[in-house]
Amino acid sequence: MLHTDRRSILALAATMPFAASSLPALAQAADGAAGGDWDLSEIYPDWAAWDAARKDVLAALPRLAAYKGHLGDSAAAMAKAMVDISDVTKTAVRVYVFSSLNADADVRVAENQERLGQASDMFTALSEATSWTSPEILALGQDRVESFIAQNSTLAARFAFGLRDTLRGAAHTLDASGEAILASAGAPLNGPADVRGQLVASDMPRPTVTLSDDTEIRLDDQGYTLARGTENRDDRKKVFAEFWDSYAAFSNSLGAAYASKIKGDVFRAKTRNYPNTLAYALDGPNIPEGVYRTLVDETNKGLPQLHRYFDLRRRILGLPDIGYYDIYPPLVSLDRKFTLPEMRTITLQALAPFGPEYVSLLTEATTKKWMDPRPRPGKRSGAYMNGSIYDVHPYLLLNLGEDYEGLSTYAHEWGHAIHTLLSKAQNPYETYSYATFIAEIASTVNEVFLSRYMMERASTKEEKLFYLGQQLENARGTFYRQTMFAEFELKAHELAENGEGLSGRKFAELYMDLLRRYHGPDMILPDNVAHEWSYISHFFRGTPYYVFQYATSISAGTWFAKSILEGGQAERDAFLAVLKAGGSDYPVDILKKKAGLDMTKPDVYRDFVATMSDTMDQIEALL
Repeated sequence: MLHTDRRSILALAATMPFAASSLPALAQAADGAAGGDWDLSEIYPDWAAWDAARKDVLAALPRLAAYKGHLGDSAAAMAKAMVDISDVTKTAVRVYVFSSLNADADVRVAENQERLGQASDMFTALSEATSWTSPEILALGQDRVESFIAQNSTLAARFAFGLRDTLRGAAHTLDASGEAILASAGAPLNGPADVRGQLVASDMPRPTVTLSDDTEIRLDDQGYTLARGTENRDDRKKVFAEFWDSYAAFSNSLGAAYASKIKGDVFRAKTRNYPNTLAYALDGPNIPEGVYRTLVDETNKGLPQLHRYFDLRRRILGLPDIGYYDIYPPLVSLDRKFTLPEMRTITLQALAPFGPEYVSLLTEATTKKWMDPRPRPGKRSGAYMNGSIYDVHPYLLLNLGEDYEGLSTYAHEWGHAIHTLLSKAQNPYETYSYATFIAEIASTVNEVFLSRYMMERASTKEEKLFYLGQQLENARGTFYRQTMFAEFELKAHELAENGEGLSGRKFAELYMDLLRRYHGPDMILPDNVAHEWSYISHFFRGTPYYVFQYATSISAGTWFAKSILEGGQAERDAFLAVLKAGGSDYPVDILKKKAGLDMTKPDVYRDFVATMSDTMDQIEALL
């Protein structure tokens, strides 16, 4: 994932983070049209062109550094410097993304990992060369900066929001030398994620299990995702026992990596004068801390509905008790398969309520070579959309199975892609990059529409139960589970902030306590699932407190879907206005101003829990 500190590159050209699916599908998919495999030559035709661009960025750094001390000369001087910095940053992002996509295509290719390291070093050097900009803007003061914005159309059109955001961060911006030190620390502070990634992808021994039908499955992360929902309960128990034992065996190493990551977060927060890591993480997108804490509070109040779901699941599956290994099988089986062309057709039809503008963009985009849809050995697991290159289309890395989960992932990630296209069409480079807080709304609302579309067309009771069950599983996995992760992340960081010792054992104890509370007294929790925390790659990457946005997003996405289906043109236009706003304002403000949705209040989360309760009522009525 590409993360940059907005203020370290002037808060003008922050790159768009990858938008990763919270529930990736990892099974073998069929070949098909509808986009094919991605064509990275549209970024650079070969590595020679990539290397030339990388060297061009490095060669430009002395020129960018020479602007130091001259931003205040005049409005024109400021505009010239900022345009140059922004343009070089745009090229640097292109260089980084090309190496990143190639590295993810096959994590076993050492040369691509080395090139990714070169790109990361290039970005660190760029950050160092421009680290003086925020202190210099702050030294000019609000009155002078505002007068420059009023005098210069380029500053007004492209840089006003970034300049004002920099001024907002005055209390957390260091002097030029301090910013330079923080910029140079970027690469080593990303070390824990690199260590964890390589350990899990290539060095950790993975067990192979033989299931009751004599199928052999290697339990790497992809194999586990494929096997955890198998129909035979004894097989599931075996899969869980072997897989989580493999993580438990590396608890000390993974614990050391995560402890190092947390200490890096604390270092950044303290250095920037934040009271804690949560305030540091939320301040970038200017998300009120009340959003985080209200989500956690309302989710805990809604835990009885989650426990009700687990008991309903037990009854439908005909089990005498319920264990953690019983969470993933579908409530009823659905033998229907979806080829890649069928996924495209169904997604286009399911998203018709968005209107012709949205559907037209999706229709054209899904015919292009923008995605790598199928799993294969060495390919990075999971799913994401990368829209970071402003003047090139988005790219999607997927690992689709021919099942409903694959179809849902397809709709989810294309939601990110269309969001990117709409934002690019309405905003300059400097403000098109939207916050993750809104990014996940754009994708989860697609999943809501897809689920309702399939439910409406189900012809049998079993089909209806399947899709209703998928709605419940989305609620569990995206609302409750991600909020549980958010609680874990907060408590783990608070341990460090309070000076307590950190270790894999400590993290496992903390995680198990949360598992017990969230899953209720009737859930059987084998001891080794306490190590599931180390399986969550988001904990190790970039700025902390990322995952809570999946929970806020499914709440908001459900709210938007309901308002569009029950409303009309005005509700649809409000949603599209949110997508088109890009990063032109802070995400909580965009939702409130464009659509009247206030994420600081408990209503949206309570509505979501009520929707989950209604879904269970429908299931019990069918039964």
